[in-house]
Amino acid sequence: MAFAAALIAFLCAGLWLGGHPSGLPGFVRDAFVGEPAGLTAEAAEVIEDNYYRPVGKAELGNSSLQGMIRELRRRHDDRFSDYFSPEALESFNQEIEGHFSGIGLSVIEVKRGLRVARVFPGSPAAEAGIEAGDTVVSVAGKSIAGLSSTAATALIKGPEGTTVTVGVLDAKTGEVRELTLTRAEVSLPNVSSQTKKVDGRKLGYVRMLTFSEGAHAELAEAVEEVQGEGAEGIVLDLRGNPGGLLEEAVLSASVFLPEDEVVVSTNSRTQGHSVHKTAGGDVSKVPLAVLINRNTASAAEILTAALADDGGATVVGTRSYGKGVFQETKDLSNGGALKLTVGEYFTPNGVNLAKSHGIHPDVRASDDPETKVDEGKQRAFGVLAGRAEG
Repeated sequence: MAFAAALIAFLCAGLWLGGHPSGLPGFVRDAFVGEPAGLTAEAAEVIEDNYYRPVGKAELGNSSLQGMIRELRRRHDDRFSDYFSPEALESFNQEIEGHFSGIGLSVIEVKRGLRVARVFPGSPAAEAGIEAGDTVVSVAGKSIAGLSSTAATALIKGPEGTTVTVGVLDAKTGEVRELTLTRAEVSLPNVSSQTKKVDGRKLGYVRMLTFSEGAHAELAEAVEEVQGEGAEGIVLDLRGNPGGLLEEAVLSASVFLPEDEVVVSTNSRTQGHSVHKTAGGDVSKVPLAVLINRNTASAAEILTAALADDGGATVVGTRSYGKGVFQETKDLSNGGALKLTVGEYFTPNGVNLAKSHGIHPDVRASDDPETKVDEGKQRAFGVLAGRAEG
């Protein structure tokens, strides 16, 4: 028995160290190598040995992994699972940390490419005249239709000072412009705030762009600031917020809600059922209006639903994106990672936002890009002023 265990360990170590399955004895090759894995490895070896141009192991490995993810996305209508090469993983981690080198866009994946949710002030994209609602349809002259948001944004990002050419479908004219931009270091201005008087009432306005690391602390600071200035109510603007870390959404809900309130529940085949509750920051005790639009997604939708279901916040704007699944990143031995959809999430009222096609606002209001006035924001202030009076 001990000998058999040692043999198994030795053979597994051989595979890990790079031995090819075809080199195994037949009686163990069948036991240790399933048909798909064995066939993939066999095909890779045949390509390496016979293809008319040199092909590296890393190139074939990346292609194989991307092929598996493409099949998951196609078969299960999963827009969110992805494979990160080592380079793409580094870029992804930088964005989660709140900075990256690119052209300065926050985007949502759509069929034609990447719809622009937000353009960061002072960025190359802003200077080139790209606006929210436009769609990036090509990079370096090649269509990005059908690519995952991760794969497409990886093509746009790159070292600071290098150039990238993007095709941008103008939301107003319907025409595609080819723009060559110089990449720059972009730091996400995640949370901003101000106070203003509406109908004689002082109201606070807090805008949050992403749920990157530490976002909840920035949010709490901004809320405390406007309350310190005498705000009788707060508009929380989550328009164009594509989401981010689930933990940050839960902690952000704790800024407004008392301890032990359900923020979101999750169901997963591998992880079971989990309920995520507030930690009890409860900074704000004033009326709240949450402003959303079609580009409000993921963690931003989780926060919106929690504030509406648990805190009675009024939701203003247009229907949100409708993402009802969550992902985890699993590191791979090549330095890359798989971002896999591992479960579904539900609002405190038990709604899956993919099935309900997003959050539907209590008060509908949309911003007209042709005007200088922000109609959505104006409507949210009006609604809040009425609530603050009560």
